[in-house]
Amino acid sequence: MKRIKFIFFAIAGLMFVTTGCIKDLDTVPLDRDVQTSATVFDDPASYKQVLAKLYAGLAVSGQQGPDGQPDISGIDEGFGQYLRALWYHEELTTDEALISWNDQTIKDFHGQSWGANDVFIAAMYYRIFYQVSACNEFLRQTTSSKLDDRGVSGQLRDDIKVFRAEARFLRALSYWHALDLFGNVPFVTENDPIGAFFPKQIQRADLFKYIESELIDIQGDLKDPRTNEYGRIDKAGDWMLLAKLYLNAEVYNGENRYSDCLTYTEKVISAGFSLDQKYQWLFLADNQLSDEVIFSINFDGLSTQTWGGTTFIIHAAVGGNMDPGNFGINGGWAGTRATGSFVDLFADETGQTDSRAMFFTDGQTKEINNVSNFQDGYAITKFKNINRDGTAGKDLTFPDTDFPMFRLADAYLMYAEAVLRGGGGSRAQALEYINDLRERAYGDTSGDITDGDLTLDFILDERGRELYWEAQRRTDLIRFGKFTGGAYLWPWKGNSPQGIATDSKYNLFPLPSSDVNANPNLTQNPGY
Repeated sequence: MKRIKFIFFAIAGLMFVTTGCIKDLDTVPLDRDVQTSATVFDDPASYKQVLAKLYAGLAVSGQQGPDGQPDISGIDEGFGQYLRALWYHEELTTDEALISWNDQTIKDFHGQSWGANDVFIAAMYYRIFYQVSACNEFLRQTTSSKLDDRGVSGQLRDDIKVFRAEARFLRALSYWHALDLFGNVPFVTENDPIGAFFPKQIQRADLFKYIESELIDIQGDLKDPRTNEYGRIDKAGDWMLLAKLYLNAEVYNGENRYSDCLTYTEKVISAGFSLDQKYQWLFLADNQLSDEVIFSINFDGLSTQTWGGTTFIIHAAVGGNMDPGNFGINGGWAGTRATGSFVDLFADETGQTDSRAMFFTDGQTKEINNVSNFQDGYAITKFKNINRDGTAGKDLTFPDTDFPMFRLADAYLMYAEAVLRGGGGSRAQALEYINDLRERAYGDTSGDITDGDLTLDFILDERGRELYWEAQRRTDLIRFGKFTGGAYLWPWKGNSPQGIATDSKYNLFPLPSSDVNANPNLTQNPGY
């Protein structure tokens, strides 16, 4: 599914009362090139094509790329793309990234000073629920009664059973993002009425239970690990999301679920994936060759053109004295780089010792005196539109580089953390997994740690070194109690050059004020 044939249909499901942020979804075709759910399934091939649209909802931003017919309105289409919005929330709010641009309220992310009217927060919120609504409508259109009415039988009917499980996974993934970012949110499934209505608000603990039950229920219908098409979910991806849900359960509902996290990381680790020989391979244009990636958001320079996704991640990281040709692109956007606190996680910032230290320092200062100056702060060279053989991707504007949402190294790190948090398992095995990662990074055993080094603080730092810029850092820092408050300070946290303590309310983002004001069923998060 590197190349996705898009088919577009009306989503008649979750219709928030605030129409300014979610486009009206007409129930009849606007032109002959656009199909609705009333006609699209006349073609049996459309079931898989609509499923592809659900996956594409994570990668593209509208009905034509890279812009022109956005899924959500009220914001630049590139800013409103799912992965880019998620990346903003998970990275720009932490020590791993800050941005030089002055677009609207974007700098409030790094300063942890956002409010309920923030357009970027609204874009993430509505993008999540657009994706939920798309999955809901696919599930409505593939019930047994619908299939009976259309005379669907045989292999296609068996295939649709798998498609439905994948759609439920994608909905659970988006609801997990809602759970993690916003807490108590509107809740709608395929069983709710079609049309405009006020969605009820679900409590965070109840949403946790719903996501858990969905992921457990669909396991039997998903394909076995490594047997599905590239880019589609299988049982291992489902297990990975369950492990992440359980790892963060104490944050979400106050429950200790580390033993469950351990159970599912063990299932993932035993599923046949293996660490790639070189760390850099995971972030190149041909990373579809990886044996480590469990689930990815796929991009293709010709078929999935977007100003978000890895187009944003790669272009925005290039500026100053950097040569765009070395990244397989035709120009840099001079936006994102790292703070000095993140750089300090590496004993040697040159990358000659730990190959994961991918910093560009020529003309860059480690200290950040001016956030708006791209050359204040070390640049990151991790993601590239370059193949393993050194050739560039198919297009110099839109990369082929896929985004690794889940990968084996993270399962290793989660296993180790769950052990240290009392979830059971083997401490010796946890140490072995960590040293496997470090031996890849160091090229030998010189980076190995001993049992005495294996602490929770070490795990947090190692997660930073291994998973930076993979949209995980905010969630990790919250789980370790270091995102807000003063336990961990980094440059420009709280809009201070040295970093200052911030209010714990920022552990959750606010629901957009437009939605709270329009929907009497919604209660705003505390402090906003």
